[in-house]
Amino acid sequence: MRLLLIHSDRIEYQAKKQTPMAEETSALSDAMDNALVAFCAVEAIDEEDLDGVVRRAAEEIAAMAEKVRAERVMVYPYAHLSSDLASPQTAVRALQALEQVLAGNHGLEVRRAPFGWYKAFTLSCKGHPLSELSRTITPGEEVQPPKKVVEHEFFVLTPEGKRIEAATCADDSPFGCLIRKELGMASGAVGEPPHVDLMRSKELVDYEPVSDVGHLRWMPRGKLLRDLIADYVLMTLLPYGAMPVETPVMYDLGDQAICEHAAKFGERQYRFKSGNRSMMLRFAACFGMFSIMHGMHISPNHLPMKMYELSTYSFRHEQKGEVIGLKRLRAFTMPDMHTLCLDMDQALSCFEEQLAIGVQSGVDLGVRYYSALRCTRDFYDAHRDWIQKIVKILGEPVLIEILSERVHYWVAKIDLAAIDAQGRPIENPTVQIDVESSTRFGIRYHRDGVEYHPPILHCSPTGSVERVICAMLETQATVPVPQFPTWMAPTQVRIVPVAERHLEFCRGLSTRLNAASIRCDLDNREESVNKKVRAAGMDWVPYVVVVGDREVETGILTVTVRKLSAPEKPHKAQMKEADLVRAVREETGHLPFRPLYTPVLLSQKPRFI
Repeated sequence: MRLLLIHSDRIEYQAKKQTPMAEETSALSDAMDNALVAFCAVEAIDEEDLDGVVRRAAEEIAAMAEKVRAERVMVYPYAHLSSDLASPQTAVRALQALEQVLAGNHGLEVRRAPFGWYKAFTLSCKGHPLSELSRTITPGEEVQPPKKVVEHEFFVLTPEGKRIEAATCADDSPFGCLIRKELGMASGAVGEPPHVDLMRSKELVDYEPVSDVGHLRWMPRGKLLRDLIADYVLMTLLPYGAMPVETPVMYDLGDQAICEHAAKFGERQYRFKSGNRSMMLRFAACFGMFSIMHGMHISPNHLPMKMYELSTYSFRHEQKGEVIGLKRLRAFTMPDMHTLCLDMDQALSCFEEQLAIGVQSGVDLGVRYYSALRCTRDFYDAHRDWIQKIVKILGEPVLIEILSERVHYWVAKIDLAAIDAQGRPIENPTVQIDVESSTRFGIRYHRDGVEYHPPILHCSPTGSVERVICAMLETQATVPVPQFPTWMAPTQVRIVPVAERHLEFCRGLSTRLNAASIRCDLDNREESVNKKVRAAGMDWVPYVVVVGDREVETGILTVTVRKLSAPEKPHKAQMKEADLVRAVREETGHLPFRPLYTPVLLSQKPRFI
């Protein structure tokens, strides 16, 4: 709510003409002497907590009236103070409530000019230092009783059950870097992380200059990576029993449950007006999925019930200075699964299963993860043995954070984080136990005539698609011979002919390999063999086949195997075509496949950057 407070000798108004939204009133004219005039504009954001905004506005007005020794207040609707107004119905309700609170709670003589009328008014301002003041009241600012201070306790728990002071582990190792970040220690990192250069030089993704900051453009090679990750998650979750759904990207803040859930993320939101409705762009798939669950008839026999959405896109209005590369964006794609559980015991069991899925995703994506498990004190005291079991399953030390009070919707969560080349964590897979949202959104089942609001697991098996690629690039930036896992390599096999006379053989080979579900391209450009081989290395191609007279005559291929190579020491192997196919298949196994997104002939491939 926007307020303009003017201490006046006299305020006088007369209503002239109704607008379509005018309230019915008999008070078409009025005047007050020696009054504090409160020009008010009720804003869309006020709908998140209208009662709180009204209380806080009344306190501000009453405090100012006391300072200027005014016993009378004129509440005057004035829409011109804001460009993001609440609906007329909300505004009238807020102004009526403000009038009542000022009179009833603060003992002031209060009158209110009618809403929705064109009014003529005259105002005489007293002109002293406090006679003209403005205030902005937003949800969450109302005066509240002091809250308990939430204390955070950190320690490291080993698979053997040993408890170690976290600060003693805050060294320069990858796990130590995670601990340093959680303890608030400076990382010392400066400059752009390496993946920013890699994402552009590999022609994966780039900034989009004609969009908002944190929104990206994806080139074919990067789009292939995105699609393969999406395929991977779907392929993983379908056998697990997750049911795919798709939900809208925008939601009505007039819905109480939506508004309360959105309020937990504060200013990190894209909000806008659609007619008279205040809307927001989603920051996760929770809103739509919970709405589906609210409308369902759920039986205990259905539980655990899992729903999955590839949330393309989700939006968070991150600070402009913090948005960089793929690590922190304003628009991102989040594989998001929610699981309704019968009770806490079932939630703990599903948590273990979904944590295992997240750990395996790191293996399949070639990313090393380190773990932080967070929970409330009550949860920790009730489930110490289970937490120790989780650490034992992971088989390595885990950072434990205990919160003295529950401040989020979850009572326990685990985050798996990669460490970038500058020693900073990149949080990716997560599992959370939510004990709040089923009540807020009216998600329930009945058993023996009793209504239950089930715990809900939130799980992203990989983390956001963008951060997965970020973690992969950051991981490879620190190794001698960088490479994608073969199943994700945009080109899995590249064929390099020595001379034009070898092209026909190479075309046949590339055709057969692509038909065998291997992404194979052919460097037919008029460049030297050395330059073509170097280009394949720059593209991180796992298998590079150089074809000359000997290969054409014998069918025995000379193949450079990237994973077995060292800097300046390429590992060359002699393979038959069937051996090459077998080698690729052994590395790709059951993992998803998509064909080339770029032309087979490199002479036809355009440059994007």
